[in-house]
Amino acid sequence: VQLQASGGGLVQPGGSLRLSCTGPGSPFDHIGIGWFRQAPGKERERVSCLSTSSSTTYYAPSVKGRFTISVDNAKKTVYLQMNNLKPEDTAVYHCAAGTVVVGGCPVTYNYRGQGTLVTVSS
Repeated sequence: VQLQASGGGLVQPGGSLRLSCTGPGSPFDHIGIGWFRQAPGKERERVSCLSTSSSTTYYAPSVKGRFTISVDNAKKTVYLQMNNLKPEDTAVYHCAAGTVVVGGCPVTYNYRGQGTLVTVSS
């Protein structure tokens, strides 16, 4: 495991969570980091991406306007702020990163992290 993902948990619909993805140590300032999610019985979905060098971002239509991706280069951490969560956001979220980046998203994955479970339920 080269990336550390954290921040998942149980939240009520309409609530918020912030996920964190830390690492790798190098070359953090020239990579693309993406957040992905997979719910039981569903295909993996790319949720959001960010280029740490250009700050170009991508959001899936299903989360645009509710999720915000950001980076703290000093802490080598990418955050995914998730607001107005819906039951359909329930999934295991994980992050992956790579050095070849298109549109803010890595197209190859040199680094991967473990998943963190997000459950949205009343």
